[in-house]
Amino acid sequence: MSRIGKQPIAVPAGVTVALEGQTVSVKGPKGELSWTVSEEIAVTREGDTLSFAPRDDGARGRAMWGLSRTLVNNMVVGVTAGYEKTLELVGVGYRAAMKGQSLAMQLGFSHEVNIAAPAGITFAVPRPVEVKIAGIDKQLVGETAARIRKIRPPEPYKGKGVRYAGEKVRRKEGKKK
Repeated sequence: MSRIGKQPIAVPAGVTVALEGQTVSVKGPKGELSWTVSEEIAVTREGDTLSFAPRDDGARGRAMWGLSRTLVNNMVVGVTAGYEKTLELVGVGYRAAMKGQSLAMQLGFSHEVNIAAPAGITFAVPRPVEVKIAGIDKQLVGETAARIRKIRPPEPYKGKGVRYAGEKVRRKEGKKK
C-alpha cells in the first residue's frame, strides 16, 4: 500500500481542477498546469479533495499510485505558491547580472555565460553572487537550476563554483610538500 498515494489532495480556494478522462488540469492564481495520469490509476474528485487509487493490483499500478498523487499535488502547490531555488556563486570574480530577461554570469571562463529563461521561469539576482530561479512547475525549476549548476559545479579543493543555497561541499586536502 502506498502511504503517499492514500492521502487525498486538498484543493484550496481559488484553484480549479478539471478532470477530462485521465488528464488533470489545475488552474490557479499563478497559472495553469496539466498532466495526463497513467491508465493504471483512477482519479476521483469528492468536493474539494482529489483521491487516487490503482485500478488493479499490478506492480506498475502500485508504482504509479504515489507518483501520480505527488505530481498532481506539486501542480496544486505550484499554481498557488510557486517554487523557487536559490543558487550561490562562490569564487573570486564570480558574479551574475540580469540582461533583459536573460541571466549573464561571469564564472571564471574567458567569456560571459548567458542563459535565456525558459518559458514559465523567471530569474532574479538580489545580490551579484546569488541567483533565484522561480516558476510554477517544480520539475522545470529544478531542471533549470541543475543546468546552471552544471556549467561550473563546485570543485572539491577550493569550493569554487555554482552551488545550491545551503549545499555542503566536501573539501579535499591539497598537495603536501
